[in-house]
Amino acid sequence: MAANVFPFRDARAAPDPVLEAGPVAHGPVPLVLDNGSFQVRAGWACPGADPGHEPRLQFRAVCARGRGGARGATGPQVGNALGSLEPLRWMLRSPFDRNVPVNLELQELLLDYSFQHLGVSSQGCVDHPIVLTEAVCNPLYSRQMMSELLFECYGIPKVVYGIDSLFSFYHNKPKNSISSGLIISSGYQCTHILPILEGRLDAKNCKRINLGGSQAAGYLQRLLQLKYPGHLAAITLSRMEEILHEHTYIAEDYGEELHKWRCPDYYENNVHKMQLPFSSKLLGSTLTSEEKQERRLQQLRRLQELNARRREEKLQLDQERLERLLYVQELLEDGQMDQFHKALIELNMDSPEELQSYIQKLSLAVEQAKQKTLQAEVNLEVDVVDSKPETPDLEQLEPSLEDVESMNDFEPLFSEEAPEVEKPITTVQPVFNLAAYHQLFVGTERIRAPEIIFQPSLIGEDQAGIAETLQYILDRYSKDTQERLVQNVFLTGGNVMYPGMKARIEKELLEMRPFQSSFQVQLASNPVLDAWCGARDWALDHLDDVEAWVTRKDYEEKGGEYFKEHCASNIYVPIRLPKQASRASEAPASGKGPGASGSGTGEA
Repeated sequence: MAANVFPFRDARAAPDPVLEAGPVAHGPVPLVLDNGSFQVRAGWACPGADPGHEPRLQFRAVCARGRGGARGATGPQVGNALGSLEPLRWMLRSPFDRNVPVNLELQELLLDYSFQHLGVSSQGCVDHPIVLTEAVCNPLYSRQMMSELLFECYGIPKVVYGIDSLFSFYHNKPKNSISSGLIISSGYQCTHILPILEGRLDAKNCKRINLGGSQAAGYLQRLLQLKYPGHLAAITLSRMEEILHEHTYIAEDYGEELHKWRCPDYYENNVHKMQLPFSSKLLGSTLTSEEKQERRLQQLRRLQELNARRREEKLQLDQERLERLLYVQELLEDGQMDQFHKALIELNMDSPEELQSYIQKLSLAVEQAKQKTLQAEVNLEVDVVDSKPETPDLEQLEPSLEDVESMNDFEPLFSEEAPEVEKPITTVQPVFNLAAYHQLFVGTERIRAPEIIFQPSLIGEDQAGIAETLQYILDRYSKDTQERLVQNVFLTGGNVMYPGMKARIEKELLEMRPFQSSFQVQLASNPVLDAWCGARDWALDHLDDVEAWVTRKDYEEKGGEYFKEHCASNIYVPIRLPKQASRASEAPASGKGPGASGSGTGEA
């Protein structure tokens, strides 16, 4: 592969096996679910396990009805069972609206798939505590429906809700370290900036930007489709996600980086050429004489085999019929007239003469067929006559040669007047490279696509970017609190894995903070999986903490929207019902009047 040329992998997800849970499935081992809008990650929080072990299941949070047959003939397919997503893109469905689960029927399919492939074997219920991630400031109705699904449908004993980015913060925070900080979490559908004060989320000052990896992939797709309209169908969303994850980066200074791309040398050294799949055989391409002859020979061989098979079948039928006719003739010679006349009637013949004539004709046909078969076996070689153009007579070519020689006499005059003109016969025509025609040159698109989270105006969104939102949040605190927050700026989420993301945040903080002030920016060790790892760590640290888990009794007494706060949770804001007016205020003014009116009358 040439320099800077990268083929598309077009990875196809392999179906997940049904895992053996073993002794884990029969004990009170917590089941951890990172319920993301892009990917669901599920696994066990096993005590004593390797702290670095990953979730046992990772699959896309989409499902589609099975193809083929009438509606309902095949069940829905979920996650990795779908294989390649592009053929099913038009029928994919997700339980999420942005990052909030709203379709609980589809959410139930995702949970069924997770429990089944994790090997949960309890009968009639899922007898395991569950740690489940949810969106920042998740609506009460969404949590109520999720709790109802978990307790009523699956019969779980208890559950804990937490925010994925706070679980990631919990996983990366050393013991006894700073409990305050500023989390920048960018995922598939949106980006959040969350201030943490004394280990708890300051929900009233957190902000959300409705841009993430999904919008960046869509923007990259539109850019390349506009640039290469001839490859419109080949520029799919899955391939754009592959480019986004592996070939883009965040520019530390966007304007200066764009200026560098104007240099031809810089462009040639940094452009990534994405190779689309193509067929090396052009439609309507001419074949060589050898290929044509080989094709004719193959066709002749097939025709010979077909004719030989047909001749053998016909010869066999004729021989069987001839044997029967000869048997009828023997009946006549033996004097068995009754049987002879019955056989003539079956053969639809009227006289022995007609029988004899038919036997002669059929014998001749069988003999000729045997000779043709024998001749076909002997003549194995087939003469293929190649059509060649007729060679013209030399006498006819002599006048044209004289014309060419007379034109060559003027050649020095042409070369003196226009020496830069080359002879067409000596010009080497360039060879057309079919592979280069099927390449996407990804140049400035490498920085334009991920830049939308810093400049949403690139795609026409009337929102503030990360830098402006970060400045807005810091301005709402005192100088001392600002200093505490910027000492622990934490980056997490799949959409912060671009090269240069940390340097860009440091540059933005350097511009907005006072002169010679200090700050610290930390990138999660694994921005994608740290949310699940943090939820696993939290479950192991608080397995026996009854003050953190929501039990079935809490669900039945306090409602489905209820949850208990902890260091990685949202802030619980109960539903406030309007107070009913007191009966005294509803009574008419004349109600308190008998005594009043009586006293008034007496005074009068």
